[in-house]
Amino acid sequence: MEEKLAELKARLAEIYDLRAASAVLSWDQQTYMPPGGAGARAEILATLSRLAHEKFTSTETGRLLDELKTTLDSADPDGDDVRLIQAAARDYEREHKLPAELVAEFARAAALAHEAWVKARSEKNFQAFLPALEKIFTLSRRAADYYGFADSPYDALLDGYEPGAKTADVRRIFAELRDGLVPLVKAIAARPETDDSVLRQRYAEQKQWQFAEEVIKKLGYDFDRGRQDKAPHPFCATFGLGDVRLTARVDENFLPTHLMSAIHEAGHGMYEQGLTPSLARSPLFDAPSLGLHESQSRLWENLVGRSRGFWKYYYPRLQSVFPENLDGVDFGVFYQAINKVKPSLIRVEADEVTYSLHIMIRFEIEVDVLEGRLAVQDIPGAWNAKYKDYLGLDVPDDSLGCLQDVHWSMGYVGYFSTYTLGNLASVQIFEKAMADEPAIPADIERGEFASLLGWLRMNIHQHGRKYQPGELLQRVTGRPLDSAPYLAYLQRKYSEIYGL
Repeated sequence: MEEKLAELKARLAEIYDLRAASAVLSWDQQTYMPPGGAGARAEILATLSRLAHEKFTSTETGRLLDELKTTLDSADPDGDDVRLIQAAARDYEREHKLPAELVAEFARAAALAHEAWVKARSEKNFQAFLPALEKIFTLSRRAADYYGFADSPYDALLDGYEPGAKTADVRRIFAELRDGLVPLVKAIAARPETDDSVLRQRYAEQKQWQFAEEVIKKLGYDFDRGRQDKAPHPFCATFGLGDVRLTARVDENFLPTHLMSAIHEAGHGMYEQGLTPSLARSPLFDAPSLGLHESQSRLWENLVGRSRGFWKYYYPRLQSVFPENLDGVDFGVFYQAINKVKPSLIRVEADEVTYSLHIMIRFEIEVDVLEGRLAVQDIPGAWNAKYKDYLGLDVPDDSLGCLQDVHWSMGYVGYFSTYTLGNLASVQIFEKAMADEPAIPADIERGEFASLLGWLRMNIHQHGRKYQPGELLQRVTGRPLDSAPYLAYLQRKYSEIYGL
């Protein structure tokens, strides 16, 4: 067994390296690559994706997995090697269904679509993005057909981001959230509107950047093993042990844009930096799902970064950085402004209460396109109608509408619901952390975050992908994913802020 296991690990490490090389090139495309390099970059990414896929789905990999699976019954079920074989076998079964040509074509299309999206977004012109987006959805539907599904093609794609989840599960959770959120939104809307003009002044870009780096470093993001760069849409990318990078964007006229996205991406980054080094260059060197990954970014962004305790510590420091904006501004005024609830057009700037409505819109559009009820060319109209229906807003142009997110241009169809699943998990995890470590709230108020990060390292981060997402959440919190704690958290917090 040891010889075969060593052979499998060597193969998986090489496959990881090929995919890490693709990730580096994708990061470069979104940060420093000149637009003229898109065509050549698309071919390189197509080649690397095809090579990684062919090596992973080869007969030799399948033989090693089949032989090693026969040894699992007598091994420690929670051992790293057992979990590695199980994870690799699940991935093999899924990826083996896809032809290498489709994998290469998808990588090529996504690389080209990204550049088309950047240009179309800047020009507020959906039609310029339409051909690329139609190809992305066509290829996504083809992939779903190859994977196979019983109920919805969305199931097949969702499984790649949230293993085991079904479209019906997401619909049920969203219905529960809608029932709880709508009355809360209405109750808040009936109160006097919070004045957030203090956030909508000019805040110099470089000062914002430096302040955010100071914050995320103190939270626990390690700049010796990471960096932060500018990109049109914030993201986190991991290229291997010791190299976890963040990107962000800055709006000089709205303070939370950069700070909150920096904290959000640092949450992803701290997760990746907390993975056990012995799992490196293997399928276990990752999170169990995008929902669990989002639970960490949303936990740090909202449960910490928008909390009263966090700002009791950081508001005086922020005032010292921006005295011309904040001198004489009462803490309570600022705290209410940073937690203002009001329907808005941009998802990444949405408040906690209305955020999931943005996700529901994207989820419903994806499902409708994949199930044939909506043509890709009709997405802007459907998007605008849903924003009017769900949030009461008129969408003035495509850049503030269906072109605002980068995900579809990168081929991430089936991804969006994981943000809301992460919101739900974040509250369950945070409440368990505080139950185990009661000093966490007081520590946050003193600007000390090691107790929280240490608990997350021990209970979530270090395990990587050893456990399935539902299994890990059950192990950590003692319950499956549940919308009730999240709704209760929102009700408590915003009843206090708005005097409901």
